[in-house]
Amino acid sequence: MADKLKWILVAGARPNFMKIAPLIKEIERYNTSKKVTEQKITPLLVHTGQHYDKGLSKVFFDELNIPKPDVNLGVGSGSHGEQTGKIMISFEKVAIEHKPDLVIVVGDVNSTIACALVSAKLCIPVAHVEAGLRSFDRSMPEEINRILTDRISDYLFTPSEDANKNLLNEGIPVEKIFLVGNIMVDSLMSILPYVQKSGIFSRLNGILPQKDAIQEYALLTLHRPSNVDDKKTLNRELGCLGAISKSIPILFPVHPRTKKQIQAFGLEKKIIWLNDEFQPLNHQNKNYLYGLPPLGYLDFMALMNRAKVIFTDSGGIQEESTVMGIPCITLRENTERPVTVQHGTNILAGTDPEKIREAFVYAMSNSVQTKIPELWDGKTAKRIVTILTSSQIQR
Repeated sequence: MADKLKWILVAGARPNFMKIAPLIKEIERYNTSKKVTEQKITPLLVHTGQHYDKGLSKVFFDELNIPKPDVNLGVGSGSHGEQTGKIMISFEKVAIEHKPDLVIVVGDVNSTIACALVSAKLCIPVAHVEAGLRSFDRSMPEEINRILTDRISDYLFTPSEDANKNLLNEGIPVEKIFLVGNIMVDSLMSILPYVQKSGIFSRLNGILPQKDAIQEYALLTLHRPSNVDDKKTLNRELGCLGAISKSIPILFPVHPRTKKQIQAFGLEKKIIWLNDEFQPLNHQNKNYLYGLPPLGYLDFMALMNRAKVIFTDSGGIQEESTVMGIPCITLRENTERPVTVQHGTNILAGTDPEKIREAFVYAMSNSVQTKIPELWDGKTAKRIVTILTSSQIQR
């Protein structure tokens, strides 16, 4: 038996960081446990550089106490094929050099499938965290990444029962599937006690109106190609949300790629842009849709924690809002997280303005109820490490 197990953990984009952080902490706890007398784990953190903007990368490592990556591939942006290819070429060299016993990939971004595919071809066992999620919409690049990663992974760690059923329906052997809960909830529960330390509200002083000494607002995120790459769709959504912002101010931390598309389509005037000091850069219009710079995890979670309602196309935010009990209106026609609709606060509204308005009225009526799904308890990373170490994965 080898003295140590060498595991590579892959992070590439913002959602990955919140899924990797609990695993790193749990590996540290495992290694320092007095019960561990033989094998310890040597983790190697690989950051592909898929998200390289400071507001989308470095700040998350700092706030989640993730150690500096052992390897940064620095692939940057590009088309799906170009980015995936760059990651594969660079990661293959890392895998051959370090000869890991296991590669852990998370989520559904290009880094996920690229590193899983390289590992499978090198006969290195692959563990996929957040396996089995399906939107059943293959026009979504993430859906392709999910399906292919699950097909070539050896350990499939699922967040909910529907994910297990999806994998079984696709012919995945039951012995590869492990229901462990939602890894995002681990990070959420670790950060919530500290959200009061965020200075985001003092920075927003003067922007948000006061009601009974409480700042009331909605929160918005948009980044998926189906929403931001089509001018007609984006214009329609911003127009609808702008109208809603007359009832409640909407804070919109703008993803760099989304901002690029807004500018390319000439839609800047639909938004009141705020600079890094949260001062307006353009004259106020009739709406109260505020475009903020990208935020760190702590600031964003502080905003989410006190929001009256959330508009989003993000999968992770559907989950986080369910745990927080905050109404979430998803601006998509489908979701790979149906458990957040069945048990949580998520309302699937699509992109039709009338449906978005109806969802908003319903969300503000205080009729939205939530039930936290099974095993979304902040102990997912512990379950994963326990399973992987008990399996005695070796080359």
